[in-house]
Amino acid sequence: MTPFRTSFGEQTAREILLIGITSDDGTVGWGECVAMSEPLYSPEYVSGVETMITEFLAPRLTQRGDVIAGDVADILRPIKGHQMAKAAIEMAVLDAELRSGGINLHTRFGGTRDTIPSGVSVGIFSSIDALLSAVQGYVDDGYARIKLKIEPGWDLEPVRLVRELIGPEMGLQVDANTAYTRQDFDHLRQLDMYDLLLIEQPLDTDDLLGHRDLAAAIETPVCLDESIESLTQAEDAVAIGAAEIINIKPGRVGGYLEAVRIHDLCRTHDIPVWCGGMLETGIGRAANCALAALDGFVLPGDISASRRFYARDIVREPIEVVAGEVVFGLLYPHAWTHVDIRDAGLLVEFSECSRTGVLVPSHAATGDLQPVRLAGVDRILGFDEKDPSLAIEKNDTSRWSPQGEGHGDAT
Repeated sequence: MTPFRTSFGEQTAREILLIGITSDDGTVGWGECVAMSEPLYSPEYVSGVETMITEFLAPRLTQRGDVIAGDVADILRPIKGHQMAKAAIEMAVLDAELRSGGINLHTRFGGTRDTIPSGVSVGIFSSIDALLSAVQGYVDDGYARIKLKIEPGWDLEPVRLVRELIGPEMGLQVDANTAYTRQDFDHLRQLDMYDLLLIEQPLDTDDLLGHRDLAAAIETPVCLDESIESLTQAEDAVAIGAAEIINIKPGRVGGYLEAVRIHDLCRTHDIPVWCGGMLETGIGRAANCALAALDGFVLPGDISASRRFYARDIVREPIEVVAGEVVFGLLYPHAWTHVDIRDAGLLVEFSECSRTGVLVPSHAATGDLQPVRLAGVDRILGFDEKDPSLAIEKNDTSRWSPQGEGHGDAT
């Protein structure tokens, strides 16, 4: 993948963990885990998630028999934390549920739009010239908004020059990924002159009071990301004035259903929200698009074209940006034709021959969803950059346990 540097490190590859859940009728639902290879963004990491699901989460689900996606969070609640692992499980159950019911994710969430504005996240570069060259490329590609990663020593000058480059009308925001402290308020106040949409997560994850005080001290709206891992935390942040804007990442908050609840809360309190990204493949990006089609998502999200990060995505038809927007009709191709999102859901099958994603259409339907009886949480696909060979699917329907390494190309 394209190198991507933030205040907590640089990524040159993305290890992907996909979870498959099989129902008794043979329906398979897929979920993508957004955890990184190392616990830098959050405490979770890919190999730890695999262990957590194998030893603790999957057994709780299979023991329950009939399961619907809306019950997953309660079933897994006794296990403390591990939001990204739980989100991947819920996403897979939700996918199986929707496949069985013939309902797509856009309909399930209540999305009202067929297109969403697309923003792009720009990492920290080794030089200003390299940064400006990259930003100009994204402007030429038609993105609706630029987000700059910042850290102490890489903030005021890059922001000033990028604002000069893109002009006063284009949306510009910054993301600090917790790189600053309460002692930096005066410094961060200097960003006000650049008319930013927001400054994202400037302080430590657990410093809600610091974010509240910063919001009162500067004009640039303060947006929370890492600090929000649940509806309860979102309620607290909104109540004390620590969150003027919230970046909703489904994996970070424990799943798409919790993400919808946070959206609803923020809409009630007139708090703008947008959908952040975690370098997802086309699977996770497609689900994020369905979420971002809700009315409360009023700011461009980080749902950029797949080629922004990956030379080759794991889905056959990767996400594309057209005139600054993601058009849903281009996200859900059938094997032989393009299908509108209203007729296709988050349905991803993997060809036995190619191991590349083939998006399979469903037909929107109304009516009650039927519970999914799990035959097992029995499939996992691993992708990393070390081996460009095709991914190997690992199955054990008697006990959910990987039987060796599976590698593929996610670069």
